[in-house]
Amino acid sequence: MIKKINFLYIFFLLLLLPFTFVKAQTSLSETLWIDSVFKTMSSDERIGQLFMVKASSNGDKKYYENLAKLICDYKVGGVAFFKGGPVREANWTNRFQQNANIPLLIAIDGEWGLGMRLDSTPSFPRQITLGAIRYDSLIFQMGKEIGRECKRLGINMNFAPVVDINSNPRNPVINSRSFGENKYNVAKKGVAYMKGMQSVGVLACAKHFPGHGDTDTDSHFGLPTIKHSKRVIDSLDLYPFNELIKNNVSSVMVAHLNVPALDPSGMSISSLSKTIITDLLKKKMGFKGLVFTDALDMKGVSANHKNGTAELKALMAGNDILLIPESISEAVARIRTAIDSSVISSDLINQKCKKILMYKYKAGLNHYKPIDTD
Repeated sequence: MIKKINFLYIFFLLLLLPFTFVKAQTSLSETLWIDSVFKTMSSDERIGQLFMVKASSNGDKKYYENLAKLICDYKVGGVAFFKGGPVREANWTNRFQQNANIPLLIAIDGEWGLGMRLDSTPSFPRQITLGAIRYDSLIFQMGKEIGRECKRLGINMNFAPVVDINSNPRNPVINSRSFGENKYNVAKKGVAYMKGMQSVGVLACAKHFPGHGDTDTDSHFGLPTIKHSKRVIDSLDLYPFNELIKNNVSSVMVAHLNVPALDPSGMSISSLSKTIITDLLKKKMGFKGLVFTDALDMKGVSANHKNGTAELKALMAGNDILLIPESISEAVARIRTAIDSSVISSDLINQKCKKILMYKYKAGLNHYKPIDTD
């Protein structure tokens, strides 16, 4: 009897070995790719990976040439596309990728699909309409289709879903971009949308942390203040973010907000706050994915931070990717000076660079192929 049990146990282990090996092999191949790429990079290239610049494919030849030179000169890690058309964007992406030593992370801000930014592409309903849909499975299917369309255009990341709670009817910037005022519905719809996109290999992004719903100022033009107590923020605003983090969302975007209950140090800005990003988002809430700033050319942050200071502060606060810097040349110079003077360590840059490479691997950029424009 004992011999029989031992034989069955060994047989069972032998059956499992191939699956264990495949899992280990996948993890090993990821590590090997990251390390092999990282070792080829100069210190400038490692700094460059932290930046994502803005592109619009409806620009003229001079605009394209200036942008291509910027990407090449500063070895940027990613490009976020806005206005344009699908064929133009695909052609531009192919050219940018062809000239990049390391594959670029290509993003779009397509909350209701590619049609939010590109002509002649589908638009889905805005999130306030989706919030009224009874079956979350439909939101998953929509997310999956948006992801498929993104992949067809060589887009690896979509800055969606918005998981802000629409708790202020006078909000000039969130309103119809939110799933609604019920935190449970916002969270469920956000998780479904995120899972749909990520099921086809497109990275999702929960925004705008720690919650932009109850504001009457647009952070594109000024610095909004969130007047909620810490108790309300914990139980209301952070609830959807916690749910998406539990369900493995790839990235979180941090808003430009003044939130005295979370960081009482003067007129602090959430996107530059170590208390909000490192202590709250990363340590307390346990988020391990990519942390993006909201666009750094927005007046909510840029009005009082010049010459690359916002980018350096954002980096020190815990952000991984500095989105749309107002001046990449000044930002890079400021970061280099900070490293040389030991304000920040080169190890910090290296850690963030490797983390970004890891998500490039997850997005399939270790096997990059040009977009077929047929």
